[in-house]
This record gives sequence, C-alpha cells and structure tokens, in this order.
Amino acid sequence: MSGRPTRPRHTIGDEREGAEAPAVRLDAVRKVYGKGSAQVAALDGVTLAFEHGSFTAVMGPSGSGKSTFLHCAAGLDRPTSGTVAVAGRDLAELNENALTRLRRERIGFVFQAFNLLPTLTVEQNITLPLRFAGKRADRRRIAEVIARVGLTDRARHRPHELSGGQQQRVAIARALAVRPAVLFADEPTGALDTRTAAEVLGLLRESVRTDGQTIVMVTHDPIAASFADHVVFLADGRIADRLDAPIVDAIAERMTHLGAFAKAPLPGGRPTFGGIR
Repeated sequence: MSGRPTRPRHTIGDEREGAEAPAVRLDAVRKVYGKGSAQVAALDGVTLAFEHGSFTAVMGPSGSGKSTFLHCAAGLDRPTSGTVAVAGRDLAELNENALTRLRRERIGFVFQAFNLLPTLTVEQNITLPLRFAGKRADRRRIAEVIARVGLTDRARHRPHELSGGQQQRVAIARALAVRPAVLFADEPTGALDTRTAAEVLGLLRESVRTDGQTIVMVTHDPIAASFADHVVFLADGRIADRLDAPIVDAIAERMTHLGAFAKAPLPGGRPTFGGIR
C-alpha cells in the first residue's frame, strides 16, 4: 500500500458506484497569475465534481476565485496545474481546435450580458452555435426549446424588440439547443429586475427537473442561489463551505463567515464536509 495521502473529493449530486463520469470534474486545480513575488493564486487546489442533473450555485466574496473557477471549469482558460474533465474528456489532452469543438457541442454558456447578435432573429440566435459547429438544426428540437422558454410568438423578432428577460430566455434557449453536458451561467440574472430574475431562474430549475440538465451558476445573490440544489462557497481560491437544499437566510449567514475562513489555517491542508466525497 502506498503511503501517499488520499486527496479528499467533493462531489455535488448523486454519485453512484459504476455510474458514468461526472458532467464536470476538477482535480487539484490551481490557477496562478503573475510571477515571483507578484504571484496570486486565484484557485488553490480545488477538487470538485458535479454529477449529471445537479444544479449548483458557486458563491464567494469579490476576489474569491469565482470567475476563474468558471473559466477553468468551462475550458475558457487552462489551469496552471491540476486537471479538468467535461463529460469524461480531460481538457488538457485537447488541442485548441478540439477544445473549441467540445465547448460548442458539449458546453452551454449563459452570461449576464445576453450576447445576442442584433441583426438575427430569436430563432437564428438560438441556432447560431449549431451553424458554427456545421450541424443542421433539428427544427422540432428548436421549436421545442423556443416553446420551453415561452418565446414561440417571438421567434422572428430581433433582440431590440424584446425585454431584458426575454433576451435572457433566448440566451438560455441557445445554450440548451446543443443538448450540453453542462450549462455554465455567470451572474445570469444580474441585469434583470427581481420578478424577471425569478422567472429566468425558474426556467433553469425546470430544465434540471425535466431534462436532467446539469447547471453550474456563479452568483453573488443569495436569492438566485436558493434556486439551486447545492451551494459551494469559495474563499481565497479554495472550497470553504457547502450547503445543500439552500434557503436564502442560510446562504446569507454562510457568506458572512467566509472572511473568517479566508484568514484561518486549514487543518490538514483542505476542508472536508459531511456528505462530500
């Protein structure tokens, strides 16, 4: 038997023996910016897996590593060390062309800025990733996705003819149209009013319940995070805490303690939480 210490694993969702690979897995991921004395570790040894059909919110104070986490997990940036796998594919083994194909075909993105092309209709914006991938759009699938987001009567409208909430629904439909292994959402309700934000979050929640979609959402908003099944908290680039079946008050309370975590030494080098392997 090797004397090498076992690295704790933090798993979000239902991990079963013999089950397929998680939708996303990060193992000992570090991301360092700068050199020498100016080095900053935006991520410091994050090990975490997201199982299929899970909805997870990632939270933390400014500078905690949330954006870097999303960029590395989604293949938008390469970690300094450690590994990231999406749908069982180790991203480090892919060249730039293969990585681009994986992002187009297996990863969906929804951002605070809707990123719609103003000259295209709703339907054309939704099918754009398929066209980039050289794939023919399944008209039935596209119609189904447009109906799911409640925009059937807006399919031929252009973005300037839509409300902010409707534009975000287009962005969600565009992400879902490719049947992604995982959908990453970065502050998806940051530009929306409270009621519209709740509608958009309910739509994401429904895609998990009915389609088994995997969603990883970065947010600073406890209300938004309460729509998720799990909340993972980051502080100083490390996993600081986790909350299952979250409610708003509990999320806000955990957030107030992250500053203390960031200053405290980690026993054994990494935190371990009940129920996370």
